[in-house]
Amino acid sequence: MRGLLALPFFGRRRFDSLSAQEMLALAIASEEEDGRIYALYASRLRQQYPATAAVFDDMAAEEEEHRRRLIDLYRARFGDLILPIRREHVADFYTRRPVWLVENLGLERIREEALAMEREAQAYYRAAAQRSTDAEVRRLLGDLAAAEAQHERGAEAMIAERLGGEAGTEEASAARRQFILTWVQPGVAGLMDGSVSTLAPIFATAFATQDPWTTFLVGLSASVGAGISMGFTEAAHDDGKLSGRGSPVKRGLASGVMTAIGGLGHALPYLIPNFWTATAIALAVVFVELWAIAWIQNRYMETPFRRAVFQVVLGGSLVLAAGILIGGG
Repeated sequence: MRGLLALPFFGRRRFDSLSAQEMLALAIASEEEDGRIYALYASRLRQQYPATAAVFDDMAAEEEEHRRRLIDLYRARFGDLILPIRREHVADFYTRRPVWLVENLGLERIREEALAMEREAQAYYRAAAQRSTDAEVRRLLGDLAAAEAQHERGAEAMIAERLGGEAGTEEASAARRQFILTWVQPGVAGLMDGSVSTLAPIFATAFATQDPWTTFLVGLSASVGAGISMGFTEAAHDDGKLSGRGSPVKRGLASGVMTAIGGLGHALPYLIPNFWTATAIALAVVFVELWAIAWIQNRYMETPFRRAVFQVVLGGSLVLAAGILIGGG
C-alpha cells in the first residue's frame, strides 16, 4: 500500500475540483511553460531556419502577453500572491511532451507540435468547461478555450505569412537536404552494404550445405553483425558538427537498421524447409533489393541511374555469383 501511495497520481487534485483562483493560477503557469517552449524552439532553430525561428519568437511573445493579462486579472480578483500550482499537480490536466523528444525531430514535426500544443489546450479547456458545475469556473474555462483557439489561428496565420514566400522555400529545401544527409544517405549506404556484403556468405553456405536452417542462421548472424558494425562506424566517425550531417545517433541508427534489413531480406526465405524453394525466393528478393537500391540512389541521392545500376546491380550480381561458385565448388 505504501508503494501504491507513492505513485505520481496520488496526492494530485482533480481538475474539476479546482477553485477559480486555482484555475487562474494554473493557466498562468501553463502559459509561462508554453512561452518557454516556444522560445527554446526559436533558439534551437535560429541559425538554420531563421524564418521558422521568427514564428516561434512571435508565438512566445503572444504567450507572454496572454500571461500578463491573466496576471492582471488574478491580481484584481485575488491579490499579488499567485498560488504555486502547475500541470503536474492536477491529475487530469493535459501534459506537454518533453522538449528533447521533439526538438531533435524534423522542422515540419516541430511546427506541427506547436500547433498541437494550442489545439490540446483549447480542446481540454472546452471539455473541462462542459463538465464543470461551477458557473464561475465554467466561464473561466470557456474564456481560456476561446483564447487558445485564437492562439491556434494566429499561429497558423504567422506560419503562412512568414513561410509563404522565398523563406519558406529555402527552409523546405534545407529541411529536405538535412533529412537526406541524416537519414537517407546513411540508410541507403547501410542497405547497400547489408544487401551486397551478405550475399557471398549466405549463398556460399546455402550451396555448400543445402541446409536451409544452417543458411538462415549464417544469414541472421551476418546481417545482425554487419548492422551493429555499420551503425557504430557511422556514429563514431563523424559527430556531424563540421559536416552538417546531423546527429550521429540518428545516422548510426539509420545505417545499422538498414544494413541488418538488407541482409535479412535474402536470409529470411531460408526459413522455408525446402532448399530449392527457399533459394528461388531468396534470388528473387536479391533482384528486387538491388534494383530498389539503384532507384533510391537515383531518387534521393541524385546518382545517375546508369551509374547506380553499375555500382549496385552489377556489383551485387558479381558478389552473388562469387558466393554461389564458392559454395557450389
